[in-house]
Amino acid sequence: MQQKNLNNRRDFIKTTSTLIAGGLLFPHINFGKALDPKAAIVGHGDFRYKVKKEWGTQDPSIYPVKDCHEMVQDKKGRLILLTNETQNNVMFYDRSGKVLDTWGHDFPGAHGLTLHDENGEEFLYITDHDRHQVFKTTLDGKILLTLDYPKETGVYDGPEKYKPTEVAISPNGDIYIADGYGQSYVIQYSSTGEYIRHFGGNGDADDQLKQAHGICLDTRKGGTPELIVTSRIAHEFKRFSLDGKQLETIAVGNCWINRPVIKGDNLYFSVLRTETAEGDDGISLVLDKNDKVISAPGGSAPTYVDGKLQTITFDGKTFMNPHDVCIDNDENIYVPQWNSGKTYPVLLERV
Repeated sequence: MQQKNLNNRRDFIKTTSTLIAGGLLFPHINFGKALDPKAAIVGHGDFRYKVKKEWGTQDPSIYPVKDCHEMVQDKKGRLILLTNETQNNVMFYDRSGKVLDTWGHDFPGAHGLTLHDENGEEFLYITDHDRHQVFKTTLDGKILLTLDYPKETGVYDGPEKYKPTEVAISPNGDIYIADGYGQSYVIQYSSTGEYIRHFGGNGDADDQLKQAHGICLDTRKGGTPELIVTSRIAHEFKRFSLDGKQLETIAVGNCWINRPVIKGDNLYFSVLRTETAEGDDGISLVLDKNDKVISAPGGSAPTYVDGKLQTITFDGKTFMNPHDVCIDNDENIYVPQWNSGKTYPVLLERV
């Protein structure tokens, strides 16, 4: 049954991609909608959600997307989507799914989107792995700072090996960039762009990473904040001190986790895939403050044996390659997806 569902999904995406390319796709059809007409309930325990696949769907002739990489929510409650479609790299949604504004035509490799509040004013950090650069911008798109490839590290022969995927900002304004699609280093800069240090790097050692896809600042423990860095190919994430010392490694079973996102006491991940690098599936994860998975929307219930997370199986219909999660103030989850036939973000409404 699972293989049949997977084949159906692949056939659907092939057809959808063809229709989009030909300009024939109906503007209000989203991926998988026909498979889930009654808004299924997904998730486990206290973290269960109603699936609303139509939430972010737009007319692709007006607001096209390619890969919907990441989303954040600003203080005004707007949901901000980053896509690598250069007609409108940045799209602002309201909570109802209406597009309020768009900007951005210069980020073909747009990947990471981080929102940072700096003395009451919000700014965006955008990573572009095709341009090998990171940009700090105002919310309306003015570029304030450009960070080129980190030649100061001495570990890069040129920009081609540097493919940044995510940014985290420390309490003092230091900028941490994860080179997730390059050499898996984390590069630390001052708030004005001066190089401080680098750590991590591709490898199997405790202080190394295998595809450092995402990074975030964790302040939940009180005291000194820590960094959480994804090691996606290894199906784990690692904690580092702000000066780059490895503190802990947490395995997440068979899950290809993307960037870590914190809301309240919980840690959230989208999971690109649960099977193989060639598969089309994916789920979301909710972890408690002790880094234990307590809900897996779009997948089977999480279970542990002798402290080890067991295999989670995707449900064959809820997602296709989810790439990020954005949690609003009502703890609803917005899920943009990668390589999913140019579909728009899915809403998981908490129940």
